[in-house]
Amino acid sequence: MSLSHIDEKGNARMVDVSEKDNTAREAVAEGKVYMKKGTLELIAEGSLPKGDVLSTARIAGIIAAKRTWELIPMCHSILLDSVKVELNGDLEKGCIEIRAAVKCTGKTGVEMEALTAVSAAALTVYDMCKAVDREMVIGEIMVTKKTGGKSGNYIKAERGEKNG
Repeated sequence: MSLSHIDEKGNARMVDVSEKDNTAREAVAEGKVYMKKGTLELIAEGSLPKGDVLSTARIAGIIAAKRTWELIPMCHSILLDSVKVELNGDLEKGCIEIRAAVKCTGKTGVEMEALTAVSAAALTVYDMCKAVDREMVIGEIMVTKKTGGKSGNYIKAERGEKNG
């Protein structure tokens, strides 16, 4: 298997998508920020000194998706049709669950945009809560769905299942 971002001499390159057709594309990514129960309660109450954590993180995720091409060297600049970022606190698991869904009609997929949205939202949660909880852990950031394009569709299999 060859890597599409490496040329015949082993140099990094941006993939040429000029010959590809525009197709509807979507990607969903998810991640979590684990924290103390007390931190989650402060977020729910809106009692943190930096303000509304979930709204701020949602906006940060949207902005990050739109600017992915500026952050990741080999990403194309893509006109996005939709970016949705959801954040939900789960007291039982002790975390904020983050989900980003990105859509476009274009020549290349939006997986990186969805991953970047989740990452920026998670980092924003951390930044806004670090004064009260330095033990937070950001993790489990992954693509859970991808549709469109030549490589077809992907839906993350549950543990123990095979993805076909």
